[in-house]
Amino acid sequence: MKIGAFEFQEPIPAFEEAHVIAMLYPWLDAGSVGTLTLRRLERYFGSQELGRLEKPGNFFDFTRYRPTTRFRNGQRVQRVSNTRVSQLEGRNDPPLIVMQVREPHANAEDYIESLIEVLKTLNVTRYTRIGAMYDATPHTRPLQVTGTLNGEPMTGLRGLVSRRRSNYEGPTSIMNTMSQELTKYGIEDVSLMVRLPQYAQLERDYAGTARLLEILSTIYNLPGDLPDTEAGKKQYEELDSEITGNPAAQELVKRLESYYDSRHSGSGGEENDKADEEPEESNLPADIQTFLSDMSQRLDNPN
Repeated sequence: MKIGAFEFQEPIPAFEEAHVIAMLYPWLDAGSVGTLTLRRLERYFGSQELGRLEKPGNFFDFTRYRPTTRFRNGQRVQRVSNTRVSQLEGRNDPPLIVMQVREPHANAEDYIESLIEVLKTLNVTRYTRIGAMYDATPHTRPLQVTGTLNGEPMTGLRGLVSRRRSNYEGPTSIMNTMSQELTKYGIEDVSLMVRLPQYAQLERDYAGTARLLEILSTIYNLPGDLPDTEAGKKQYEELDSEITGNPAAQELVKRLESYYDSRHSGSGGEENDKADEEPEESNLPADIQTFLSDMSQRLDNPN
């Protein structure tokens, strides 16, 4: 059965109220955290594919999203990049659907329209975008996760940190226009982003992945062993070893710790039960303000 540009297997499940957990590749997938989170969910619970784009080449440039070749049971198999829609097995309250949404290179309006049509057909009531971005944060403190609901900071959930509205101006993803469409059809638009240490830039950040899974576990009452915290702990311990003996790196981490702790006054860096508001920069020490200004310019202009 066709739903927009997607081809779905029949019969299509009749959900009364489903939630989607999605990530946008390659935007906001620092440390491959979004990719690893979806992969962990699918492997832990098992998943059943519901549908995929019928002709992904209408939207994706395969010189940028390269097909991959692998051997399975002695046979060469080629995998073409696609946007797949899958249901997590055994998750019925609410049903959880996972989607790895890719940034389109052409026909973006049709792509977004098809995604919205899929959400409407599956009776999705909440669309949660997950991911990670680099920030001025130390690896020696609990990683922060920012959360928004329909564009406003989420509150009342342990582990989330609210921040002032970003004043960023510049290039962005066409997929951000999807938020307007979600609102139009009464679908909750949630965003969960974990902040990773900019100086580390690990190819696969397991600590960030575990942190995001902890938040999702709190929201959906998922099993406590879903987040693999040991892998991330070991990875950051190795980072500690690399920093030891490097005075410049140690000074960088020390300054980031001071800034982090200033946002958690009286808590010793531990996260509060309620979402924390970021303090005004004017209340911070002058040297920290200068450092953060320099760091912000490097984050906004990585090249």
